[in-house]
Amino acid sequence: MLLGKTVLIIGAGRGLGGEIAAASVRDGAEVMLAARNEERLQKLAADLGGQDAAVDYHAADMREPADLAELVAGVDKRFGQLTGLVLCAVHDTGTGGIESTTEHEWRESFEVNVFGAARAVQAAVPLMKRTGGSIVLIGSQQWIYPARDVPQLAYGATKGAIISMMYALSRELGPSNIRVNVVAPSWMWGPTVERYVEHKARKHDRTPEEVRSEIESRFALQQMPTDGDIAEVVCFFLSDRARAISGQSLLVNAGELGR
Repeated sequence: MLLGKTVLIIGAGRGLGGEIAAASVRDGAEVMLAARNEERLQKLAADLGGQDAAVDYHAADMREPADLAELVAGVDKRFGQLTGLVLCAVHDTGTGGIESTTEHEWRESFEVNVFGAARAVQAAVPLMKRTGGSIVLIGSQQWIYPARDVPQLAYGATKGAIISMMYALSRELGPSNIRVNVVAPSWMWGPTVERYVEHKARKHDRTPEEVRSEIESRFALQQMPTDGDIAEVVCFFLSDRARAISGQSLLVNAGELGR
């Protein structure tokens, strides 16, 4: 599905970013992995087959424009094109509502999730304009349906901003044949949620299976999407099968919320 495509994944690592990388390689893409931790990038690249699988990596921080410029230049030098950009890097550790969220947390959330995404797109667009392609922003169901279990006001607000950015970018970049879409997951079964479930189980003297089952009872399909499920949707948006889709946000939530 992605033969002939070159995909840059920012925020590649354990969990969703790694799953998107694995699915992209499986579907035939050349892949550049990017994140702040070079050691983890090196391991992921090796796990995916390294240069034999047309996989490379470059450490970069979305908060640093120079890092992003160097990253995109590295993609050009290594592969000679960029047809897909996936933005997985996220600051999502802060919790709290309007009375407990600190100004520092607001600023950190927007610095990475909004300003960082804008910087990354700005850096990538000149190279993407040569061929056209697809930008996939990872959003969250929280922009429209805040989590009940763990309030994350600042995080949810940044994901609302991502939706607005997507609408504007799809209009601006459409004439260059660059599509822009958002994949907005609900809960995703992966390392982050696994740790949360284990923590809640210990705190309330329950089994992880009981906690997970309680969460999944909210979903129409009675199961939580996995990081791998989200990766499949991202690969669809990166492919030519989605060539007529731009300016859209897709909830991937096993039927927890419909709209």
